[in-house]
Amino acid sequence: MADLPETRFTRSGEVEIAYQAWGAGPDMIVIQGFTSHLDVSWELPEFAAFLDRLGRFRRVIMFDKRGCGMSDRVRGLGAVEQRVDDISAVMRAAGSSRASILGWADGAFMAAMFAATYPERTSAVVLGGPWMKALTGGRTNLAADPGVVQKLSDVIQEGWRKGDLGAVVAPSYADDERFRSWWRRWEVYSASPETAAALLAWAASVDLSLVLPAIQAPTLVIERAGTYHDQESNRAAAALIPNGTYVRLPGADVLPYMADADAILDEIEGFLTGAHGSADSDRSLATVLFTDIVGSTRTADQLGDRRWRYLLDEHHARVRRLLDRFRGTEVDTAGDGFFVTFDGPARAIRCACAVRDAVRDLGIEIRAGLHTGEVERRGTAAAGLAVHVGARVAALAQASEVLVTSTVQMLVLGSGIGFADRGQHRLKGVPDQWQLYAVEHT
Repeated sequence: MADLPETRFTRSGEVEIAYQAWGAGPDMIVIQGFTSHLDVSWELPEFAAFLDRLGRFRRVIMFDKRGCGMSDRVRGLGAVEQRVDDISAVMRAAGSSRASILGWADGAFMAAMFAATYPERTSAVVLGGPWMKALTGGRTNLAADPGVVQKLSDVIQEGWRKGDLGAVVAPSYADDERFRSWWRRWEVYSASPETAAALLAWAASVDLSLVLPAIQAPTLVIERAGTYHDQESNRAAAALIPNGTYVRLPGADVLPYMADADAILDEIEGFLTGAHGSADSDRSLATVLFTDIVGSTRTADQLGDRRWRYLLDEHHARVRRLLDRFRGTEVDTAGDGFFVTFDGPARAIRCACAVRDAVRDLGIEIRAGLHTGEVERRGTAAAGLAVHVGARVAALAQASEVLVTSTVQMLVLGSGIGFADRGQHRLKGVPDQWQLYAVEHT
């Protein structure tokens, strides 16, 4: 490539995100692992060659994550849905309506969340070098490998900006002063030590066990055999994806552009150019919200039919105004309750709390329950286990309480939302015990 791609900027909420685009062909979003700096990426010949080849068979759109590189430095990285929103913002700015998504390391977590949430905008997925580990709790789950997180965290604490992490992610180049010099510059310009640590903490908070089965696009999970990753867990992750493929290549370097980069690029190119099938946009990851008015029968008897109808109409009008504000999709309204879906759990929680507060001066209280999981769309209706769980959680909520599952609580870490532990519960007609939390503040 003769010239460095132009760096452009777009807004995602209040944060400016830096991105570049180059190449030709169908669109591909690239989410680098860990920290990044767009311009410094091109300074290492191996990295530049890797990116240049991607651009030969795809129009590549790559961005600096919030808090990194040329994107705005921010306090806290935000909840998972804000980071997914950043991908959407970059796609809009680059004029991309549908793309394949390539995410490496923690970028694979972001790619998985986007693909599961927006199947209609995802043509294929490549999850490279993910840090996953099968952990056993109440249910088997796939989360960030605690051992990997601790290993990287220790190196960051001991000497960020000294280049020591380069020897961990590319051990074949541990004695290559040219690479180590570039990596030191990479650390200096890509992020602060606090942001680097926060990225690790974010990745450690995400449980992908409910996310992976909701990915409908053809997906390649690829890694090198000699890295510090748990290969059996990554193989299991690929098996959870309906159209998942697992590939393991020789090598010890986590960075895909080092060592035998052509082997990785061959697999990616072959997969993307030969991948067939399309996303089933009738299934996606969503947060479901159920609300109803507490003591509605008693209130209706006290008011009489006419006044109750007026009160219910005002309640519905206020709820719908808030659904517009928080991007909620009304699925059903049965009597005094609402069934709504959202593309982000933090938005769903804030909407539920806003509804609770907005109707108090009407002399009524609501209860609300939320869960995030795979939802199947059937025309204007929605179905699936996630819907049943959300409805059961709502039934357990007290007056003016917004009750959520541990899945929702985990996905909004970093959003500033606080919770009180409500213990484990059995939900009628739903297997296993479920840890529930009440929202304390947003």
